[in-house]
Amino acid sequence: MSSSAPACPVPHGLLTDRFVVVTAAAGSGIGGATARRVLEEGAAGVVIGDVHERRLGETRQALAREFGPARVLAVPCDVTDEDQVGALLDACTARHGRIDVLVNNAGLGGTAELVGMTDAQWSRVLDVTLNGTFRCTRAGLRAMRDQPGGGVIVNNASVVGWRAQRGQAHYAAAKAGVMALTRCAALEAADFGVRVNAVSPSLAMHPHLAKVTTPELLEELTSREAFGRYAQPWEVANVIVFLASDYASYMTGETVAVSSQHP
Repeated sequence: MSSSAPACPVPHGLLTDRFVVVTAAAGSGIGGATARRVLEEGAAGVVIGDVHERRLGETRQALAREFGPARVLAVPCDVTDEDQVGALLDACTARHGRIDVLVNNAGLGGTAELVGMTDAQWSRVLDVTLNGTFRCTRAGLRAMRDQPGGGVIVNNASVVGWRAQRGQAHYAAAKAGVMALTRCAALEAADFGVRVNAVSPSLAMHPHLAKVTTPELLEELTSREAFGRYAQPWEVANVIVFLASDYASYMTGETVAVSSQHP
């Protein structure tokens, strides 16, 4: 069956007056869609980070035009650099006094058969995708543990953390690690009122994915989806918003699949 994406739901103020940080938020992928959706859901401010400074600036300008410049701050951030991660979160606390929600979206993929994969290819994907999520989660927990009301962290995993796919050993290992990190961090974070969950998308289409994936692979992956189509980035962002909201107040340590994929 093939179907077209529905219209994005109208906002319900799920994040009214919250202050949110989103990594890898430049452009039109899941991070950018999440920044937009949290603002639509009433967030008082969003701080977006990304390693691509030009695209980050363009994203900030677009969001500022629509939602007002006071609600959007952009800070260049490479999640492989601990100092830059710290600067991103410090920018939110300096401007707003707290961090209510941290969305760890940064990740790096690629396709390489294991027998030909180099140490550098393996290490680069894990450093961005898993180690970067660790660095941001650690910094987020340090910022949230002493603030009234705690906070929420939402990590971006992937269905390949559960399901095998050729050429994705490094990415799958990293995303499975993100899921395990989420579970362990959640137990520790509960001590100071912070929830930690993750989303696990199957296939969300955006221009960057199209550039790094062959049309043949995209067609194959799309054919596995029950709806016969890929997700729109905002469809993943909606689940991130849910996990960040009070509607998910009893959820922590969970990884929620955002997928219509069948075996």
